[in-house]
Amino acid sequence: MTKLNEYVQIAEAAEIVGVSQNTLRAWAEQGKIPMHRNPANGYRLFRQTDLDRFLQKTARAVKPSRNKKAK
Repeated sequence: MTKLNEYVQIAEAAEIVGVSQNTLRAWAEQGKIPMHRNPANGYRLFRQTDLDRFLQKTARAVKPSRNKKAK
């Protein structure tokens, strides 16, 4: 069973990922990042492990090419 302390609210999640809260909301609605709802109040919650996985995935996608020559 997942514990509530394994989740962060949208403001903290947006800071961790480095985007605005609106961008994170949009990504969650598009299914780009997993989101959960607090059953008591309906707030968006993000698991820390999901955020870490998302950051690792996006970091691999934008890795700079080593073939470019510096001028």
